[in-house]
Amino acid sequence: MALSAPGIGSNLDVNGIVSQLMAIERRPLTTLDSKEATYQAQLSAYGSVKGAMSSFQIAMNSLASLTKFQAYTATSADATILSATASSAAAAGSYSVEVTALAQAQKLIATGQASTTAAIGSGATTTLTFDIGTISGGTFNVGTGTYTGATFTSNGTGTKTVTIDSTNNTLAGIRDAINNAKVGVTATILNDGGASPYRLVLSGNSTGKSNSARISVTGDATISTLLAHDPAATQNLSETVTAQNAALKVDGVSISKASNTVTDVIAGVTLNLLKTNTGSPLKVTVAQDTTQVTSSVNAFVKVYNELNKTLSDLSAYNAGTKQGAILNGDATIRSLQSQIRSTLNSALTGLVGSYTMLSQIGVSVQKDGTLAVDAAKLQSAIDANPRSIAPLFAATGTATDSLVSYTASTSKTLAGSYAVNITQLATKGQVVGSAAAGLTITAGGNDTLNVTLGGISATVTLTAGTYASASALATEVQSRINATTAFSSAGLSVTVTQAGGVMTIAANDYGSTATISVTGGNAVTNLLGATPTTTAGLDVAGSINGVTATGVGQSLTGAAGNASEGLRIQVLGGATGARGTVSYSRGYAYRLDAQASDFLNSTGAIASRTDGISKSIKDIGSRRDAINRRLVDIEKRYRAQFTALDSMMSSMNQTSSFLTQQLANLPKTGSN
Repeated sequence: MALSAPGIGSNLDVNGIVSQLMAIERRPLTTLDSKEATYQAQLSAYGSVKGAMSSFQIAMNSLASLTKFQAYTATSADATILSATASSAAAAGSYSVEVTALAQAQKLIATGQASTTAAIGSGATTTLTFDIGTISGGTFNVGTGTYTGATFTSNGTGTKTVTIDSTNNTLAGIRDAINNAKVGVTATILNDGGASPYRLVLSGNSTGKSNSARISVTGDATISTLLAHDPAATQNLSETVTAQNAALKVDGVSISKASNTVTDVIAGVTLNLLKTNTGSPLKVTVAQDTTQVTSSVNAFVKVYNELNKTLSDLSAYNAGTKQGAILNGDATIRSLQSQIRSTLNSALTGLVGSYTMLSQIGVSVQKDGTLAVDAAKLQSAIDANPRSIAPLFAATGTATDSLVSYTASTSKTLAGSYAVNITQLATKGQVVGSAAAGLTITAGGNDTLNVTLGGISATVTLTAGTYASASALATEVQSRINATTAFSSAGLSVTVTQAGGVMTIAANDYGSTATISVTGGNAVTNLLGATPTTTAGLDVAGSINGVTATGVGQSLTGAAGNASEGLRIQVLGGATGARGTVSYSRGYAYRLDAQASDFLNSTGAIASRTDGISKSIKDIGSRRDAINRRLVDIEKRYRAQFTALDSMMSSMNQTSSFLTQQLANLPKTGSN
């Protein structure tokens, strides 16, 4: 079998020639590789831009909060007596505080048992019913820990039950059952070292005089003898700690609070009472935390400069080396920088305050595009008008009417001052009796109400008995409705009051969805008379910026398509008609946060640019594939052509050799 290879017959270097020709043909691939490398570098650079912009957006979002610029400090002259903290709702001032009593939680203790694991009683199913309320009047016997002549009034939060049977009728079992039921007290066992040393201790979970316990027991008599406890009747438990309120004086005004954490005496200030200082008032000083304001302004400048550096470095041009950075001349980068700088250089509108531009508080743009802080000027601005700093950075709203307040806005809300006109105030749904309530409730006779609250219906059963007053019965009705799981799990509740013995059951929420009705039950006539009146709740109604707004409860929201769109205000009361204005402004941090979010979203400038670069890289891949396919054909053609040339030259060489041989064999002639 004959073997052949290109060039053997002609000594022509076919492989070398084809290789060199193909190297020339592949030059467009080198150009594409260079372009792709550039695009990949740009894509990587935009990854850095996106990361820097994302960090900037997160920082701006944080700095757009009012609390960053309206922080206050509260300082107690003696932190061992009380500590104090302040929120952004506080106001500067000083207060004299005297603590005369600390709030306490009630503690009850049972008679001793010989064992924690021995059965108590027969094991018959027994129900412990816990009601939390206030003990009033009477005399307390310190020796026995019991009351004489006292009354007990439920606080209206509802009763809770614990079931005891043969599976848990030991002292330890009762303790665990009470704790698992979360009835408002915590059960523990104390060993007093006596003959029957194990004593069940019930400690109230909440302090305050309205958090004493009444325990009713139905079922096993032995358990009833151990645990039944009514401060106004039989008391089988001994009270070792009496529930009481904290008592204090603030600037000479006597105040009683259920907790040692007092949040609603000095606006925006929380007092944590630790011990008494009767007769020796101490000073609590509230002042704006200017350190945090300064820190927040400096943080704003820092994160802006970090973003500016990233954008500038990636788009810079070095005149010395005549080399541009990878994004030098990139139109998107220039646009990002231009838009951000334009935001910083524009004055804010809708502001109610002394400052409308950053330069007024000492923040200025430098020649290189960075921001710098004049510390002295900033401090002077803070000292002169501390509350005017926050609106420069956060979204804020200010109402001229004290019963109207700004609560929220959206990205569509434009800065400006908007007139508010109220045509209807929000009300609560309620049921009002037509006659004074009967004070005697009989089990199975007149003890049930079918109540529908907020669209949820349930049957409420009242505790049988003769109530001392209409107020006591009103408290019972409120307690039972609010303790109904169907309502409490939905966050619904009511307030029940009486006037002249006539009951009013009112939803605690405002608006058309906070409906309440009593649709049946055997107690309706006894409690509410023959013809009770049901009134639906109303939503607030009116206009913002001259356009009808949407009311839900006490909230009124600006109409879509209007400059006030998404502006939400709360109307707490007052009269109908013109209610002044609400001025809304969007501070620099808020605006830059929104701007950065737009840049970063899936249709924003950064995504559009990176999508374009990725498309260019994909196009290069397609072009490369097409060129490679064409190169295969070109190389095949070159090889065919040079193989044919090789064959032809080989044939010609053979012919040449033959002719040379033949010429050499011709007879030679010469002269004699």
